[in-house]
Amino acid sequence: MSKTNALIIGSSSGIGAELVRQLCVNSYFDNVHAVSRNVLSFFHPKLCSHQADSSEESEVENICQTLQKHGPFTLVVCCIGMLHLNGQGEHIKPEKRLEDLSAKQLEFYFKVNTLAPMMWMKHLPRLFSPSFDSHVVFLSARVASIEDNKLGGWYGYRASKAALNMLIKTSQVEYQRRFKTVQIVAYHPGTVDTGLSKPFQANVPKNKLFSVSFTVEKLLSHLATLDINNAPHFIDWDNKPIPW
Repeated sequence: MSKTNALIIGSSSGIGAELVRQLCVNSYFDNVHAVSRNVLSFFHPKLCSHQADSSEESEVENICQTLQKHGPFTLVVCCIGMLHLNGQGEHIKPEKRLEDLSAKQLEFYFKVNTLAPMMWMKHLPRLFSPSFDSHVVFLSARVASIEDNKLGGWYGYRASKAALNMLIKTSQVEYQRRFKTVQIVAYHPGTVDTGLSKPFQANVPKNKLFSVSFTVEKLLSHLATLDINNAPHFIDWDNKPIPW
């Protein structure tokens, strides 16, 4: 029987690292492949670590070519994304008003939140098999919902994640023709206690600030309930649909 593999992209992040840990002890997967810019400090017999810069398409393509040799992948989770940044020569935080907008900051949001995930979407199909059902999950956000946007603000983050959602919907149309056993998921994990949400946790109720272990457990349990005929899916941590 062919080995089944899982792939976590952005595996050094809080959610990505927890996914790696939980999937390594999941009996369904023979191997867990983790991609990040940095070497992981976590070790497990099932774990295969790969270093790549997801902003470089050539590196994404090379990783996918390498992974193709390992057999079919039934789960891919892309955890790439940013909300704020202070370092690497950049200082970025969500815009509160129109005067805060800059072309440079918008470009950075789209580069990280939209373009990098889509380069993976482009090259992932070589990892799937028509003999196996597969899920491809991209971390999205409720604020990416155009219909649900009542508060405004956060222009770059909202727009870049909304663009990712549109590309997910468009990709699923093609996947349904060419890769019929694959369903794509845009997943809103809620407010998770990670570095991404740290500056914005003050007004979050304690029962709505989730641990990474809770978030990952919820995601993995929800995947088994999804109907491929309704793909793509835009769901939240409680498995409730979010309007696109």
